[in-house]
Amino acid sequence: MSGVGPLEPGEGTWARDTPEGGTATLPRRPRGPLGQWFDRHRRAAVAGITAAAVLVAGGYLYLTRPHRPPPPPPPYPSQVVDITYLAPVTAPKPERPGSFSFTVDLSVASGPPVTVRDIAQPYAGLTLTSQPRTPFRTRAGDSRKVVITMHVTQCRNTPESAGLPFLDVTLRNTRAMEVHSFILGQRYAQHLSSALQAICDNTSR
Repeated sequence: MSGVGPLEPGEGTWARDTPEGGTATLPRRPRGPLGQWFDRHRRAAVAGITAAAVLVAGGYLYLTRPHRPPPPPPPYPSQVVDITYLAPVTAPKPERPGSFSFTVDLSVASGPPVTVRDIAQPYAGLTLTSQPRTPFRTRAGDSRKVVITMHVTQCRNTPESAGLPFLDVTLRNTRAMEVHSFILGQRYAQHLSSALQAICDNTSR
């Protein structure tokens, strides 16, 4: 007889076990230790992973958030202080022979308070004192009347005609300490020259 029957497995092959009425399936590979631990602690593991993800995302958002720019630093004291010459002081009798006085207005426009630590002038034949005495402090928006007194010590070391005389003022605030030269203008130059000529002419006579 001839016919077609079921195929016999060849040499070196085997038939897969199939459930009745089902399809062929591969046997599940056993889970490793990490997989078994994950199966036992699935809820805790998922919660931990979620918390870590939230923490990472929060840290990223914190680091990449827009930063508010820092406040600008306070101005340098020389940028906000102004000294204006006012007038000579006419007194019936000078503080001591060879002295003369004048007034200036010192104002602070803005920023932190400014301390005047010293006031000086450039001529070797003169010394200087002030009232109020240094150091003194002035707040922003305020002005202070300062009396400057010059003392002639050597006429030969004073200028015959002061061109653009100035005062060297040491200023300090929370930003810096500076020595700034203030030119007080033509009126101050004229009054200074007149006072020096009068004092030195009297001394020579």
